Amino acid sequence: MDTPRVGIPEHLAGRMSMAEQHEYLRSRFTRRGMLRAGAAGAGAVAGTGLLGAGTSAYAKPLSPTLLTSPATTRVDGHLVAPFGRHLAFGADPKTQMRISWAVPFAVKRPFVRVGLKPWDLSQRIPAEVRTLHTPALSKKLPAVDQVYLHAALDNLRPGQTYYYGVGHDGWDPADTQHFGTIGTFRTAPARAGKFTFTAFGDQGVSYHALGNDQVILGQNPAFHLHAGDICYADNSGAGKPDDVYDARTWDQFLAQTETVAKTVPWMVTTGNHDMEAWYSPNGYGGQSARWALPENGFDPKHSPGVYSFVYGNVGIVALDANDVSYEITANTGYSGGKQTAWLDRRLRELRGRQDVDFIVVFFHHCTFSTTNSHASDGGVRDTWLPLFEKHQVDLVINGHNHVYERTDAIKGQRVSKKVPIGGTVDSSREGIVYVTAGAAGKSLYDFPVPDSYEGHVKDLDSVPTFHWVKGGGKHKEEVEWSRVRYTDYSFLAVESEPGRHPRLRVTALAETGVRIDHFEVTRGAP
Repeated sequence: MDTPRVGIPEHLAGRMSMAEQHEYLRSRFTRRGMLRAGAAGAGAVAGTGLLGAGTSAYAKPLSPTLLTSPATTRVDGHLVAPFGRHLAFGADPKTQMRISWAVPFAVKRPFVRVGLKPWDLSQRIPAEVRTLHTPALSKKLPAVDQVYLHAALDNLRPGQTYYYGVGHDGWDPADTQHFGTIGTFRTAPARAGKFTFTAFGDQGVSYHALGNDQVILGQNPAFHLHAGDICYADNSGAGKPDDVYDARTWDQFLAQTETVAKTVPWMVTTGNHDMEAWYSPNGYGGQSARWALPENGFDPKHSPGVYSFVYGNVGIVALDANDVSYEITANTGYSGGKQTAWLDRRLRELRGRQDVDFIVVFFHHCTFSTTNSHASDGGVRDTWLPLFEKHQVDLVINGHNHVYERTDAIKGQRVSKKVPIGGTVDSSREGIVYVTAGAAGKSLYDFPVPDSYEGHVKDLDSVPTFHWVKGGGKHKEEVEWSRVRYTDYSFLAVESEPGRHPRLRVTALAETGVRIDHFEVTRGAP
């Protein structure tokens, strides 16, 4: 890497896991870092939100620099404007919402105001403070102190639109001069109805990322799924000791995404670029400080990107594929099989629910893709594919490869039914369609064969590609399942329609809003 290192020397790097990298960085930087963090902590305040009075749920287990100690600030509160608002559901989208945001300086007594009318935000809820200190891990990067705030809203009414504003001492969203900062959100309905959600992975910070956000907002989604590689603060993403991450990129990303995420719950999971060794043994301490996600996974304090929720008639499951990857192994096996056991239980529970028609699983590394870059991860296939088929998952969404690619219906790694553009698949009998939607904003990848998409169909009998095998090698294969390929910026919009014959209408849209693919998923009678 071109960036001069002051972190882990090359002769020590070898094949260090994320946990080993964390241990080394902590021993190298902790004394200096804690001195800096102590000074930064002089500007932090303790949150008294519903997530816990004065303490972060993630602070102690993840990092001694996630400080929440009370203190004063040197900057007048009326000069400190909140930014980067982003919503997330709690475990029950009908009654729970999490509001998160950032401030450029520490503030006193942060809070959220919420109400049923924009002019009546009478309910005031204290916020929790999670601060992050990042040392100068490279000679080209400064040490950074960041402040993130979170408020948990519980016992909400299903299907209700709420108005909210975020603030602190000196900045009250109820004041006339800040009235324009008021946002809205809507809880999930009590009864299933037609709704749309959107999805992609690998966004980062760019004009293309911003363009995709605006087209997504035009779909009026109930929520958005982000399948890992969120902001690319770690631009290498190799999970190696020479990875350098610029913590400031997270704030750029949150500012960019606020136009959508302040209204649309932005549900993220973890990619290889989201492992940042300084913060915690598995690299997710930074993510835990910046996001407040459902806490119903196998280990929410240490694996925040693993969770599930039900919206309407659709069960959504988020997974951390770093745990099973054969390609990027810094975190491979870190859960000791606990995540996979949880997945088995959760899929069984969801499939047994009478109110759930469809199960959608999203995670980062691709189950099936043919790009010249990452292609497919055999670890995902070996570990999770049998569970997807056992519990009849209806749709799998991945990122990692910066393209759009969609398979035919697959069973046992073979085509079980061809699904042309505009086609239909009964997922209860005919197999699972896998979608790679990783063209959200970062530089694009390419395929070994020509693109094939709506208006430009070039069907092929087979495509030469490879998948990663245990030990990090590549196994060449000729596959028949690559049905749609598109090498430009794009995202997914999925409309769920409940009823006697429920269906998912899946549409892929280019950054321009032009449709490049569409198909339907249905379920037959039990």
